[in-house]
Amino acid sequence: MPSSLPLSPFLLFFFFFASPTDAVFSSLLAAAGDGPRFTEAPHFRNGVHCPSISAGAGRAAACDPSYVHIAMTLDAHYLRGSIAAVHSILKHSSCPDTLFFHFFAPAGGRVGGSTVRSVFPALRFEVYPFRAELVSGLISSSVRVALQNPLNYVRAYLADVIDSCVQRVVYLDSDVIVVDDVRRLWDDAAARLDSAAAVVAAPEYCHANFTRYFAPTFWAEGGAQAFAGRRHRPCYFNTGVMVMDLHRWRAGGYRRRIERWMEVQRERRIYELGSLPPFLLVFAGEVEGLEHRWNQHGLGGDNLTGECRRLHPGPVSLMHWSGKGKPWDRLDAGNPCPVDQLWKPYDLYVRPSSGASSIAAT
Repeated sequence: MPSSLPLSPFLLFFFFFASPTDAVFSSLLAAAGDGPRFTEAPHFRNGVHCPSISAGAGRAAACDPSYVHIAMTLDAHYLRGSIAAVHSILKHSSCPDTLFFHFFAPAGGRVGGSTVRSVFPALRFEVYPFRAELVSGLISSSVRVALQNPLNYVRAYLADVIDSCVQRVVYLDSDVIVVDDVRRLWDDAAARLDSAAAVVAAPEYCHANFTRYFAPTFWAEGGAQAFAGRRHRPCYFNTGVMVMDLHRWRAGGYRRRIERWMEVQRERRIYELGSLPPFLLVFAGEVEGLEHRWNQHGLGGDNLTGECRRLHPGPVSLMHWSGKGKPWDRLDAGNPCPVDQLWKPYDLYVRPSSGASSIAAT
């Protein structure tokens, strides 16, 4: 329990003497806490065809090869999005008990596993504290302040933290909703990564103007040489949805490769965005492409105005509110975009005016 949370004598009595159940204690926290509150999600069960999972919890249990591994961040402002994303994944999973989540939260912060456990009591997960100093000295200013958050760079450090027994992980940003079985993404990416001995699989967008993600001076000074010898034509891909082979990541020293480009950026500015360009510099032309249905991105508009946008043509398995506009902010402001209504059914946030039973974020 955070030391900053004041407890009345009544709560202290229950804590030390009455030994309340988790449910009772959660309701007490909801009454006393000042964080966002969430209602408990429904319990989703495996289908009859699902593989059995070994008993246990924590990092040791994560080594079971039947798991689909998913990595996300837990940030104070984006917590509501993370909770909605997990809810959507569970709802559409045919085998929800075979999902293992790896959450990364700021070290020393209040956003952690107790909220996740209260909202999703049966969820299999581990929370890892991420120390900002690991990357803060490498972060340069960005077109949007939010992109300078150290948690945006967690995706480059997954292989250093997640247990070495885990070969692959699906990395997802907090502003996504999955409306398909995530195991389909997992299986498709695994087949593609295995066939090409590649490190990253993600939807690619080769029609996008790749050059605009870097400064004109970068290209003028021979930046194209950075992509020489790639297996494919370098194309834009969005790092908010990736399947990563952690074994090959470690063996290839890819964290250090990304850090080197961040060091170059600090010396001479070669891009304006946050954690995306270093990934492009290292992986563009080496990515195994997945169907676009797995990242209908840009629903948050651009990085400056966050204007409303429509879904792309074609099938949809994952919606991604990349850009400035987040659905929870626009809904709370009473000015949602039409596409935000597709996010709303997965929102478990309990507004302060509501009298519903809720769980406080701690």
